[in-house]
Amino acid sequence: MAASGDLVIVEIDAASLARIGRWPIPRENHAAVIDRLRAANAAMIAFDVDFSAQSSASGDAALASALARAGDEVVLPTLAQSAGSGGGVIDLLPAPAFRPHAALAAVSVLPDGDGYVRSAPLGIVTAGVPRPSLSAMVASAAGSVGESFAIDYAIHPATIPRLSFLDIRDGRFDRAAVAGRRVLIGATAVEMGDRYAVPRFGVVPGVVIQALAAETLMRGTPVSAGWWPLWLLALPLGGAILWLGRRASIAAIALAPVVLTGAALFAEQYWATGLALVPGLIVLTGASAVAIATRVAEGLQARRAADAATGLPNRVALRATGTRAGGVTIAAVRIAGFDRLGAGLRTEQLAQLVCRVADRVALVAAGATVYRIEDRLLVWESDVALDWLADRFEALRVAMLRPVEVDGRRVDVTLALGAAIDPAGDPDRAAANAVLAADAAEEAGDPWRFHAGSVEAEVERELSLLGELDEAVAAGELEVLFQPKLDLRADRIVSVEALVRWRHRERGPLSPDLFIPLAEKGGRIDGLTFYVFDRTIEALHRWAAAGHPIVAAINLSARLVTAPDFMAALADRIAASGVAPEALILEVTESAAMHDPAGAAAALAAIRALGVRISMDDYGTGQSTLSYLKRLPLDELKIDRSFVQHAHSDRGDAVLVRSTIDMAHELGLKVVAEGVEDEACLAWLRAAGCDLAQGYHISRPTSAGAVLELLDQQQRAAAA
Repeated sequence: MAASGDLVIVEIDAASLARIGRWPIPRENHAAVIDRLRAANAAMIAFDVDFSAQSSASGDAALASALARAGDEVVLPTLAQSAGSGGGVIDLLPAPAFRPHAALAAVSVLPDGDGYVRSAPLGIVTAGVPRPSLSAMVASAAGSVGESFAIDYAIHPATIPRLSFLDIRDGRFDRAAVAGRRVLIGATAVEMGDRYAVPRFGVVPGVVIQALAAETLMRGTPVSAGWWPLWLLALPLGGAILWLGRRASIAAIALAPVVLTGAALFAEQYWATGLALVPGLIVLTGASAVAIATRVAEGLQARRAADAATGLPNRVALRATGTRAGGVTIAAVRIAGFDRLGAGLRTEQLAQLVCRVADRVALVAAGATVYRIEDRLLVWESDVALDWLADRFEALRVAMLRPVEVDGRRVDVTLALGAAIDPAGDPDRAAANAVLAADAAEEAGDPWRFHAGSVEAEVERELSLLGELDEAVAAGELEVLFQPKLDLRADRIVSVEALVRWRHRERGPLSPDLFIPLAEKGGRIDGLTFYVFDRTIEALHRWAAAGHPIVAAINLSARLVTAPDFMAALADRIAASGVAPEALILEVTESAAMHDPAGAAAALAAIRALGVRISMDDYGTGQSTLSYLKRLPLDELKIDRSFVQHAHSDRGDAVLVRSTIDMAHELGLKVVAEGVEDEACLAWLRAAGCDLAQGYHISRPTSAGAVLELLDQQQRAAAA
């Protein structure tokens, strides 16, 4: 069923976050969006964004002014948040400067015991005041505290109009799209984590749930009429099935609950009245049991096609889909360490975990059926070619950075991914080859691998992409971004890491995990590295000219560490750069240095003699020993994100990170922790004596200009 069209979502999507480059978004952006929407004659502007904390003085002032100009046309959220292990609830209200010129509504998303969100409140008490829920406020419905209603998931989320936050801020939208409509603003980017499981549509952003709830209320506040109306209707339907007896066809048996369900949907849609289905269905089930006694074999076959633990379709169901004319592409997901997970979870919890993983897989499977073909294996039929699957695999990898929640426990799950094409269209054979590719990826430590249909096709694909990479480098189409590192003692940004990105003209954004290994294999990694070096030198000059002489780190491929010609050319480039060598750090991976310890030590010592610092990246993922570390001319260690992310909450990770920090300091090395995603982790690292921190909580990778703005802001704050 389509949405009304009277409600528009303005989504803070991944593109908006990437362009703005900061989270929380500076509030000048929200102020600009309010002014743009008011100018376009939006009927209502409601935010599903937390404004309880104070931000910069200029940003708060800009937002407060925009709210004043709006004249009570804007709705801001209040939230009730758990106080933590001590119990209790903390009410979060918008900052005092925002309240005088805004209506306040309560935001709450409460999943059922199985993790799915099925209902929403009409009103909630926050800070001692009864308030309508955000969905009730948007729908102009009565917000009765203590009452809730079932969200109508017959409404398809895709039919709710959406506009990008960035497009609204910059005025790149059709005013007619919001004129006279209610506008709901919230985050839909996967990395924000504000996502919940719902019936029919898997995992969706919280703002979409609020919009579906508002659409439900806009059709009339649902009420309940109990069980007896449908029970009375079920009596004659059940009688007809019993009268038919063995002659009752599956269609006739299925039609009765359809009629019953249709009546319930009709009452809900046109009378806003909820009718309990279960008693009527019990009547029909009893009547149908007699008629389907002769069809037990068909029922057994249906059960054979479903996984008993999770209800997901299984290998039998996959085989039953038959061959495909023109070939079939199957993607496979292997849950790594499944036996270890099974040892720590009960059987039903393990089944829940698989279902949660399947929900996240469904997000990138574009509506395809997800099959569980073994206890640790999920597959789906891909509607795109292998080249395009890399982007979906990358999206799934990012989604799995967040732990999976099972019965209140947060479980880290790692996936190995693979894909294969079967030209004959046999899905079972394609799935087997895709699993082999996933196994190879897990064994090699790669995020994914493809099982190509033929060696010639793989060579042709790589040669094509390599040629396009050469053209992109020559045309300057690759983008070099910089991710800041925070000095934890001085509490300021003192260095950055250079990261290369490629937005292909036809294929869109390509993962570095795709094109960097290809550049290494195809002998282009030296040119790509020099490209990053040159852009980094330009940025260092720009920052130094503005009074910010910071340090920049550049990643060095394993293939280049012991390449004499490259290292000599790099030394010449450093000397001619006009940048002090001390302003440069070369980052080499632990595995790269371990490949040829003696050669790596000699090559790195020659570069370090110039004054350039050397850092070991991804420390902890290899097999370095203390004696080996002492042989390398290192200045710093970077602890891999897989150990850092949960060090503040996981005792094992905490022991590993703290011991690494102590060992590095004993060797005279600085320590950088990467993958810092929240304030709790940052505070723990500071207390543990870590030197530098890097991660999304500090800043996402961003442009040289945006880094300059951060440094200017930091300087102004220090002078204040």
